[in-house]
Amino acid sequence: MEFIKSKTVDQLIDSYPPSAGKKLKQLRKLILDTAKETAEVDKLIETTKWGEPSYLTKTGSTIRMDWKKNTPDKYYLFFICSTRLIETFRFIFDNELQFEGDRAIVLNLKEPIPTLAIKRCITLALTYQKVKHLPMLGA
Repeated sequence: MEFIKSKTVDQLIDSYPPSAGKKLKQLRKLILDTAKETAEVDKLIETTKWGEPSYLTKTGSTIRMDWKKNTPDKYYLFFICSTRLIETFRFIFDNELQFEGDRAIVLNLKEPIPTLAIKRCITLALTYQKVKHLPMLGA
């Protein structure tokens, strides 16, 4: 799998407080590792959208991540709200993950990343174009 890395994303993550930067680097690695493990993904592009680190692939739906000053103890994994991604994640992981509307998974800086659940969500987002017609995205 080809990964197109962004220096702008590096700089953006480095501009955050150390605790947020550390978690976002872990989340970035999880996105990259999951893309490498997903046979349908042959290229992952790292860029910024709306000033947030973003990940694009032609088989999927854009994944964004960010930390916000107004919620300093949280960080977020964002998905396009017009998809069925959050609806599906909520159905599968309602007891494990916290959500914000139909656009984000909310994570706590002081807690470990729920790796298995987040990896499954990332996989569904990276393959969204291939599974969007399936009930519960084929999950």
